[in-house]
Amino acid sequence: MATTPRRPVSAMDAAEALFKPVKKPAAPAVEKRALPEVKELVSLKLDSAIVEFFQEGGPGWQDRINDALRAVMQNERGA
Repeated sequence: MATTPRRPVSAMDAAEALFKPVKKPAAPAVEKRALPEVKELVSLKLDSAIVEFFQEGGPGWQDRINDALRAVMQNERGA
């Protein structure tokens, strides 16, 4: 009674196994710090009433939202 090996060994299979790509471990994510006072592109979901309020003042509404958020941040840090 002949038994077949668990892993068939042939020259072609051995050669294929040698040249299969090796999975490299993923590089750890690098947290990059933004320079102070540099604006960073982000995506926010805001209530439509908030967007309308700031857009009523015309161009520069995104800067006004930034100024309002900065004022809140500085108020929280000062408290």
